[in-house]
Amino acid sequence: MATRSDSPAGRRAPTPCPAHCPPSRSPALATPDRTPAPAGPPRIGFVSLGCPKATVDSEHILTRLRAEGYAITPSYDGAQLVIVNTCGFIDAAVEESLEAIGEALAANGRVVVTGCLGARADLIRAAHPRVLAVTGPHDLDAVMAAVHRELPAPHDPFLDLVPPQGVRLTPRHYAYLKVSEGCNHRCTFCIIPSLRGDLVSRPLGDILTEAERLVEAGVREILVIAQDTSAYGLDLRYRPDFWKGRPLTSDLVTLARTLGELPAWVRMHYVYPYPHVDALIPLMAEGVILPYLDMPLQHGAERVLKAMHRPAAAERVLERLERWRSACPELILRSTFIVGFPGETAAEFECLLDFIRAARLDRVGCFPYSPVAGAAANELPDPVPEEVKQERLARFMEIQAQISRDKLAQRIGQRLTVLVDEVDDDEVIARSVGDAPEIDGVVVIPGAWELDPGDFIEVVVTDSGDHDLWAEPVED
Repeated sequence: MATRSDSPAGRRAPTPCPAHCPPSRSPALATPDRTPAPAGPPRIGFVSLGCPKATVDSEHILTRLRAEGYAITPSYDGAQLVIVNTCGFIDAAVEESLEAIGEALAANGRVVVTGCLGARADLIRAAHPRVLAVTGPHDLDAVMAAVHRELPAPHDPFLDLVPPQGVRLTPRHYAYLKVSEGCNHRCTFCIIPSLRGDLVSRPLGDILTEAERLVEAGVREILVIAQDTSAYGLDLRYRPDFWKGRPLTSDLVTLARTLGELPAWVRMHYVYPYPHVDALIPLMAEGVILPYLDMPLQHGAERVLKAMHRPAAAERVLERLERWRSACPELILRSTFIVGFPGETAAEFECLLDFIRAARLDRVGCFPYSPVAGAAANELPDPVPEEVKQERLARFMEIQAQISRDKLAQRIGQRLTVLVDEVDDDEVIARSVGDAPEIDGVVVIPGAWELDPGDFIEVVVTDSGDHDLWAEPVED
């Protein structure tokens, strides 16, 4: 139950909610530190860029640093070394990463680079020859070797220096849980396999142990991620593993069902709509995991999907979505799409619009095609002019915004369970089961309430917009 206070003074102080990425760009104005090294443990600054998978990599690096006795500083000033975890998926991300490296060099001068862009070491060194070291993505040992070479560890590792759940960059009440690395797909617009390799699934017991530690540390929502979550266990041939003495099969459904035994929301991301995913829907209908699926569909025209090297079966996808919704009416579906893919005709774009009108997805992201260095799609004929891409993007989002408005308006008057993310003086920001952090909408609760981030409360929806809901707490 939420208790309302008429004055901010009557509320408990809100728990600070850290940014998704750490002291990233805020240290930009710091001046280079030319003073002698401070007493105490070696101090390292950290910049984390990119997607949730990169965030998990950053958390692993930070955990190892803390375990070895390094101090993590929130600014360049005073840091004896800066690590920049980069993104290199699209050109805009490459530019941002190179800018972040340059910023760290200007402000500090001693920089180790890692992450997806690290796979293109020649590009980094051509732009910034002063970097101390460059390592590829998901290569903790190489990062630590570079750190040890430039800034020796103060002592041998002591794991009691870090909490059991490790160092995390997300708020205390939710966490990303990466279940595999790499991808077996060869989508023509994507270079992830060249950066992160083929699929490598983590042992099921290790995943479940990490999840349990997160929940014990106060995590209320686990967001399951991978490059292709639906492929989990394929490379392991679904071999049996053990957790707490229980034999378990290393497959997606067993993973989801067992995670659902923990007292936390479990949200599935990056799940392709393959037939075996059907078995997740009963778990959602039974409340074992959240009735939410994030699936990258990318387009609705068969020829474009084939050119992307994606499953070209839009009609079967629509049929599958209909069956899923019939089995679990509460199901929330999110997806992402690309407009302006090379060769996309006006008729094929209209086919995409027809697809989203038929699919009526709840949450959708759309991006104009961006030529990524090394992507096979760059060699396809008939590139779409930039102005046409932007026009198609605007039309797409206009249609999807109306679908979202209509769906959210139907929630007015409904009672929802929400998870509190932020508590301000005049409002509370929360999320329902249909809202993943940072990419979906929110539930706005006006007024001052005695709540903390991580609280679950019941609300009644009072209003809706294009992407967000407004609600009032239920005061039983």
